[in-house]
Amino acid sequence: MSDPNLIQQPETEKNTATPLRCLIGSIISGGLAIAVYSLLNAIAIRFATNPIHSQNQLTIRISSAVRTLVLGVFTLGTGVFAIVTLGLFALGVQLLIQQLRQKS
Repeated sequence: MSDPNLIQQPETEKNTATPLRCLIGSIISGGLAIAVYSLLNAIAIRFATNPIHSQNQLTIRISSAVRTLVLGVFTLGTGVFAIVTLGLFALGVQLLIQQLRQKS
């Protein structure tokens, strides 16, 4: 059941995608992808240069699992932002081509 207080707004100029908005979003997402990748690289180097010092096998296994999990999360974040960057850029190119075809 829908709430009668919710009013559906028609799609206005403010809600539509434009090539410029796609390009700006792509630049922002690309910057975030580069930032997360740099952080991933720093964490990986830190983990590689500081090995686990323990005689307890359980401690070694848990810390290895946590390190793998941390690297996996940052790798996933890098990949998501990179794919969003490519998708927004491709959408911007598609919208630009559609606009140029409509004008001619």
